[in-house]
Amino acid sequence: MNDKNNLQKKTFIEQNSLLQNLFGNELLKFKFTIEDDDIVIFENEKFLEVMGVLQNNKSLKFETLIDIVAVDYSDYEISEWNAKNANNKGYSRGVKKDSSGRYTYESSKTHFNQPKKRFGIIYNLLSVSSNTRLKVKFYCEDDTNPSLPTATTIWASANWYEREAYDLLGIIFINHPDLRRLLTDYGFIGHPLRKDFPLIGNVEVNYDLEKQRVVYQPVTIKPRVLIPKVIREVLEKEDKNA
Repeated sequence: MNDKNNLQKKTFIEQNSLLQNLFGNELLKFKFTIEDDDIVIFENEKFLEVMGVLQNNKSLKFETLIDIVAVDYSDYEISEWNAKNANNKGYSRGVKKDSSGRYTYESSKTHFNQPKKRFGIIYNLLSVSSNTRLKVKFYCEDDTNPSLPTATTIWASANWYEREAYDLLGIIFINHPDLRRLLTDYGFIGHPLRKDFPLIGNVEVNYDLEKQRVVYQPVTIKPRVLIPKVIREVLEKEDKNA
């Protein structure tokens, strides 16, 4: 039984001989940690060196960058709403806010329970020749102005992925050839996938009759907290018995 548990606890690197050789030789000089058994975290000051090795290694060459995932780790693994102690009759309104998530609209936030840094970037790599996948992660050092070097010099496919991360989370990719917004409109204010971005937004579009053109103006929607409706399991059992 213990042998089976130990086998299940082995990381993906230990289960792949090509990865063992890569990390035991060329990547051994870099400091790294393994997260959730399938993500390797490197220090961001070695970004270009690490990515260069992964792309050019002869024994295990990651030719393809499949995707880039940017994450805001503010209030990580903390729910916005705590419904455990809510009223068990009808639609509960006894729900209490449980984190500094999207339910508030002030500019100042209290970010807690996050890793050492707020923003992380995960690069999903694929070696087509050896049918091997790898997730490489870097944290942005500055929480206020997060940035990383661009990977476009190594993988051309990083271009639009980095533009998306910049647009939605405000992460700057240094030396990117054309770092513009990709999904939001021209003149959009803020980065909508950040935890502290207000759900009502910052501006709205309106057609001005006097100017006879579309203009941006401050959002006119009144900010308010929408507490989710919670139907208790007790009521479901009562309905079945009725």
